[in-house]
Amino acid sequence: MRGAGVTIGSIIVLAVVGALILIGLPTYNVYSKQMAGKAAYEQAVQDRRIRVLEAQAALDSARLTAQAEIERARGTNEANRIMAQSLGGPENYLRWSYIHMLEETAGKQGREVIYIPTEAGMPILEAGRRGGQ
Repeated sequence: MRGAGVTIGSIIVLAVVGALILIGLPTYNVYSKQMAGKAAYEQAVQDRRIRVLEAQAALDSARLTAQAEIERARGTNEANRIMAQSLGGPENYLRWSYIHMLEETAGKQGREVIYIPTEAGMPILEAGRRGGQ
């Protein structure tokens, strides 16, 4: 009898476990899909927040870069105005700037010919220059 009691008990346990699996598996699948959906939603929200923060950082960077460029231009403008005034006007400043450029590039490769502007603003052409001389 003992063998029959163990067998009936085993069958009852297997039936209960089987019923739990049949009832629990669909419920677990629904729960699992719900959790996966919530996780995907949270990931999308987080990705959107990251994109917004990156865009805000790019905007802030562009604004600061623009402000820096404006300040640099103001500084250059002020320096040019001071130089022009100290040299006696814009024409003298341009002449000084041209001479300064000639000093900086003197002796560098590719600077064998220097064009000097005339009063009309046109360079004197090298019509008389001959190759090989």
